[in-house]
Amino acid sequence: MRKTTHLYFLVSALFLSPFASADVVSSDSTGFHIKQTHRYEDGATNAYRVFVDDIDSWWPVDHTWFGADGTLTIDPVAGGCFCEIAGDRQAQHMTVAYVDPGRVLRLTGGLGPLQGLGLNGTMTLTFSDSELTLEYIVSGYPSVDLTQLAPVVDKVLSLQMSSFTEFTSQE
Repeated sequence: MRKTTHLYFLVSALFLSPFASADVVSSDSTGFHIKQTHRYEDGATNAYRVFVDDIDSWWPVDHTWFGADGTLTIDPVAGGCFCEIAGDRQAQHMTVAYVDPGRVLRLTGGLGPLQGLGLNGTMTLTFSDSELTLEYIVSGYPSVDLTQLAPVVDKVLSLQMSSFTEFTSQE
């Protein structure tokens, strides 16, 4: 991804809707914990369905590895894949670790550049009747300062989840 695209999304993330709450709960040199809450009006069952079944429709294409050529999918079963497929080019972004349909989805892995940095995380998505709570706990033996990376990851996740909540309101 070009630097200008990264900058655009980071600046955009700074001006998110007041219906989102994002926070770096903690961070140190080996890991961080992010917790975000995003409001929607569509109920837990439908929001979960949109998150899983329509991810390719709401996930910002600029935050994929293969752009418009790729297709994002989540197979909501234990061991399932949050994958991106573009013909022979394929990426496993995360693995499904826990499924309670309509309530909780837990994924493991390092999103985006975290994967290439050798970092791993657990992302728990909890759906209630009016909000999505995302917790992402990341750790590893990093080659970068995670205390500086944590707020960037927080802002990018805020952008993605805000895209999700906007999409659910259009459904």
